[in-house]
Amino acid sequence: MADNPLVVDVSKIKKAAHSALPLTITTHTLPHEIEVYIEEVLDVFLSELGQKKLKDYLVYVIRELAVNAKKANTKRVYFEVKELDIDAVSDYEEGMVSFKNDTLENINFYLQKQKERGLYVKIIMQAKGSNIILEVRNNVAINKLEYIRIQDKLARSRKYTTLEEALSQVIDPSEGAGLGLVILVLMLKKIGLDEDCFDIRADNGDTVARITVPVAAAKIESLSLLTNEVVRQITSLPHFPESIMKVQQLINDPKSEILDIARHISTDPAMTADLLKLVNSAAFMLPRRVDNIADAVKLVGLRGIRNTLYSYGTQKILGDSSAADKKRLWDHSFQCAYYAYNLAKNFKPQHKALLDDSYVGGMLHDMGKIVFSNIHPDLLDKIRDFCKYKHIEAQNFEDMTGGMNHAEIGARIAEKWNFPESLVAAIRYHHEPGLMTTDWKDVAFTVYLANVFCEYEGSDMLYEQIEPIVLQDFGFLSEKQFGKVVEQFSDGFKREVERSHDYLK
Repeated sequence: MADNPLVVDVSKIKKAAHSALPLTITTHTLPHEIEVYIEEVLDVFLSELGQKKLKDYLVYVIRELAVNAKKANTKRVYFEVKELDIDAVSDYEEGMVSFKNDTLENINFYLQKQKERGLYVKIIMQAKGSNIILEVRNNVAINKLEYIRIQDKLARSRKYTTLEEALSQVIDPSEGAGLGLVILVLMLKKIGLDEDCFDIRADNGDTVARITVPVAAAKIESLSLLTNEVVRQITSLPHFPESIMKVQQLINDPKSEILDIARHISTDPAMTADLLKLVNSAAFMLPRRVDNIADAVKLVGLRGIRNTLYSYGTQKILGDSSAADKKRLWDHSFQCAYYAYNLAKNFKPQHKALLDDSYVGGMLHDMGKIVFSNIHPDLLDKIRDFCKYKHIEAQNFEDMTGGMNHAEIGARIAEKWNFPESLVAAIRYHHEPGLMTTDWKDVAFTVYLANVFCEYEGSDMLYEQIEPIVLQDFGFLSEKQFGKVVEQFSDGFKREVERSHDYLK
């Protein structure tokens, strides 16, 4: 985001809060307009997560950390202009004697210099599990001397219980950040957060200050109650078609022959036609067009056919993609499925089963959203009545229909339909792979990263916001490498969509 007045995009903020996506505000010079904008965005974000009452406190905390990050960038430029080594003790002490006065007297010069150097401050807000993560990141690494100074100020702040006590102490005047950090800690104490919720560290050349705030307990409880009720009421959704369940039983029977399975699928003309469309689409990238189910089963394999049937059955139950909103969801699902399949194929070729699981996991990861786009109005009325009976705020219901908790709802419905554990894990953890406690890490990581590819491609996610454990698992070492793969996959998806359209003419 640029250093100019911006209009708060409420729908984008709600999407981020509902889908564990990070919100990022980037600035080089932190002008007043950006500070106002940060406050407005934080207000909407916290409101969505039931913590609006903390806004005034957290606005101060974010502003203090952002100002300190900007000063750290200014300091780098100042030391370069003065030809001092910021990592040398003697040079650091010499530079800090005049840093504050010199930069205040000529602040526009130094701000312009740091902008030319590409130094920035990023404010990141993200809902992760039951926590709200607020980060202030600047692209110079904190050095040892600075880290010691900050830790010393934080240690001293622990003994204060009131602002008056802090003001009565001698505060280090050289950087002007001492009192601010003390107030920051006192602010956090005032809203019931201990020092463990605050962390500052170097991370791949950046300095990251992080505040972890719990989502409101009432919000979590309301969403849990609503999730249980939605899944309970969703009995109105039909079970999987009997013909599909029979094929699944045959596939799971080790005594079954491929021809028996193909023959049974062929007894349902509609299923045969739709399955051939899927098999000949961008999903499997077969070397030639397949015109009969027996060949499809041989080429795709039993696991591939099994998972394709889960995808096919879900689409049948949840309706076609004629409505605009639903079409967007399914289009995103197809793209995510393609990316997941190719991530598995190119980065984990030794895991054959992952190819099939990752594709259908990508296809069905947003099942929870698709279910809500398909729910009958009568069912929505029942859930609204449940909210009134349980005294759940109407806003929580609106949040859920807007996508909040959609991963858990989708996973619960997948369990209800007896999906394999691998697919349930992919659906449940496609936004938060770090929370996964199952044995299906590979498929969950793959579907998460495929979804990230879509978000990164649409500029809704930055590279540094991607889970490091997933990047490490796939061997991504730099944003340049990552961006190149996203671009290649995007081009490939466009070609395969055109190819599949040609198949289906």
